[in-house]
Amino acid sequence: MAEGSITELVPAEPMPALPDHERHSNVPQTLLEISNRIATFRSLDQQLIVLVDALAEALGAERGTLFLYDTVNDELYSHVAQGNINREIRLERDKGIAGYVFTSGESVLIDDPYSDPRFDASVDQATGFRTRNICCAPVRTLDGETIGVAQALNSRHGTFTQADLRLLEAISQQASITIQNTIYMQRMEDARAQEADFLNIVAGVASEINLGPLLQMIINAITTLLEADRTSLFLNDEKTQELFTHIGQGLETSTIRIPNSVGIAGTVFTSGKTVNIPHAYADLRFNPSFDKQTGYFTRSILCVPVANKEGKIIGVTQVLNKRGGPFSAEDEARLKAFTSQISMALENAKLFSDVQAMKNYNESMLESMSSAVLTFDDELKVVTCNSAGTRIMKIAEEEIVGADAETFFSGENSWIFEGLKDVAENQDTMNVLDASAEFGEETLSINLTIQPLTNDEEDNLGCMLMMEDISSEKRVRSTMARYMDA
Repeated sequence: MAEGSITELVPAEPMPALPDHERHSNVPQTLLEISNRIATFRSLDQQLIVLVDALAEALGAERGTLFLYDTVNDELYSHVAQGNINREIRLERDKGIAGYVFTSGESVLIDDPYSDPRFDASVDQATGFRTRNICCAPVRTLDGETIGVAQALNSRHGTFTQADLRLLEAISQQASITIQNTIYMQRMEDARAQEADFLNIVAGVASEINLGPLLQMIINAITTLLEADRTSLFLNDEKTQELFTHIGQGLETSTIRIPNSVGIAGTVFTSGKTVNIPHAYADLRFNPSFDKQTGYFTRSILCVPVANKEGKIIGVTQVLNKRGGPFSAEDEARLKAFTSQISMALENAKLFSDVQAMKNYNESMLESMSSAVLTFDDELKVVTCNSAGTRIMKIAEEEIVGADAETFFSGENSWIFEGLKDVAENQDTMNVLDASAEFGEETLSINLTIQPLTNDEEDNLGCMLMMEDISSEKRVRSTMARYMDA
């Protein structure tokens, strides 16, 4: 996050020109007072307000300005305070007088800015201010790193002098220590806050097992973390060789599928390398057809691969249109760290989705069968019963699920329980043809098959019973036989 900075507009008042020795009679005392005033505040914005006010007062200037360097966007920036309005000004790091001083490290005095080719009049145009003369010095840390530029504009004494420039350099040098420490502390606090947010998001993601809600949670988190406009998370479908997503943020389409080797996402998936495109339409890999279909305008793209713990690429995350400019190297690092944490949750959710789909398929198949199908656990309690089973045995599902087999198959049907017990003990399949069983007040003719259920390690999981009601078929055969014998 870019730290704030302030330009203070000081109302111009006529002031008689004084000799340097009178205006700067006690420089050490001035520096001490400024340092003490700045140190009373913890906020960087408050410190900068005090600093620009103090340097304008010390140099007898109409305006004090302090530009700080934004390492993320490679720009110089300052906030302009005019009454209750606070506006930000941003410059290229080498633009204008401030840019020259920042890149060269040289302090300058300029008596006629508008005749100087380095002067950028756009700031005056943006603020309505008229710059007559400039005193400008770099703001350096103790190890010599330039972190900004301090300016005093429009001397109330006529013009700025070399003594004014030396005083501004001294103020900048003195203030840089406090500013650097505050920036460092603020970055540490921001990093801790981001880490806490990151851990909270990862914890929330890890607890979600359903693929649809998980994808929605992830793209919302990424969009917020990177301050972007839209995020899509594509997973690879190995059967169709396609990248798919159930959710495309801001899109009406619920499911998107594309070949896993096409476009930016396909390039990242096949290469396993991150792609950061600041200007999408200037990149030949970008396919603008989707923008044309949706009316969306893609400016910047950040796309990273999603790999599982074995290093296999299982999908890609694509983030569009960073607010305020292109995606930075810091954005890349944060997205990579996030995707590395969520890959296991994605694999688990995808596996759960596949298992759920298979379960739904099996249940649909069982429900469509005309034969009764019951499953029992290793204690021979009923786990499932399809609709054909409840119809044949004339019982509601809630009455049979959880019932003990010995209790349910008793009396005339006790032979069924004995068969279940024998199959569970010996792990052999049992087939019985044209047997009798009583359900309700009706005696049915059934074909019965009981099979053991085991896992890959051959552990006993229980039994499955399949029962076919052949009563009607048997009556038809009996009737036909009587007709043929007549």
